[in-house]
Amino acid sequence: MNRRQFLQTSAAASLAPLLGSCGDGVRWEKSAYIKAKKSRVAILAAERYDSALRDTILRGLRLFSLAVAGKRVLLKPNLVEFDPRGVINTHPAVIEAAVDAFRTLGAREVIVAEGPGHRRDNEYILTASGLYDVIREHRVRYVDLNTDDVRPAPVKSSFTRFKELYLPDTLYNADLLVSMPKLKTHHWGGVTLALKNMFGVIPGAIYGWPKNALHWAGINGSIVDINSSLPLPRFAIVDGIVGMEGNGPLQGEARQAGVLVFGSDLVAVDATAARLMTIEPTRVQYLADAGKFLGNVELAAIEQIGETVESRRQDFRVLEKFNYLKKLIG
Repeated sequence: MNRRQFLQTSAAASLAPLLGSCGDGVRWEKSAYIKAKKSRVAILAAERYDSALRDTILRGLRLFSLAVAGKRVLLKPNLVEFDPRGVINTHPAVIEAAVDAFRTLGAREVIVAEGPGHRRDNEYILTASGLYDVIREHRVRYVDLNTDDVRPAPVKSSFTRFKELYLPDTLYNADLLVSMPKLKTHHWGGVTLALKNMFGVIPGAIYGWPKNALHWAGINGSIVDINSSLPLPRFAIVDGIVGMEGNGPLQGEARQAGVLVFGSDLVAVDATAARLMTIEPTRVQYLADAGKFLGNVELAAIEQIGETVESRRQDFRVLEKFNYLKKLIG
């Protein structure tokens, strides 16, 4: 289904659906349960945005033995708004290094795709952020997910009132979807990491700017329902070299953390990234919900490799209303 067909026939149905319980008090379908007994997450030191990033990301990917030879890999960075200080968006050097690393591992094609939530002018934000130079120099195909053709996908959990979501075709044409968020606090969700980054796959041409329908449905519930419904497999690379604390995701301050975080369980990656910020992930509503069926949030269920959380932890400042997140458990 293309965008015009959707707007002509399905807009009302997609923006005001009703969804009941999945049965027996469980808020997800059986097929949505992808939680493993144990998850692995890697923390690798990366102090600067320089040429060494390629080797660091390659090392991180090899720790998970990703089978990408001959496959199409979709990199989904966090590209929200231009900031001359460079702390809002995933840094273009990290995206460039990931492109190079996946190609080194034999990927047939590496695509960069994003649906910015604030700027409708994709060309402007690509150019201003520096990402355009990367995709041009490396001849990478870029897809604006806000205006991509879409197809309906059933929502496999019931944390919002959505029965289905219209998702970009590009997601289904990829063999691996890689979430590449910035390490940031968030003024509504507490933190914004690999799971929240998936807001950017929801097409703004259908759901509004800044993804209004998702905000109306509830930030926390939308994060969970989106991630229960996306195609598999997925992976995450978190840009924590310089993160954002305070009034994130747009108006916070830069915080040097000097790490990249890797993993195939996005819940476990986010839980680990939160702990790096001295934030207790089980107190973050959407992580607690996602941790019931989409991945592991509990410390005991995550095998940590590379650097330790304790050795790389930074005390990220949060808004006062989120002070309860700073009470670590274990």
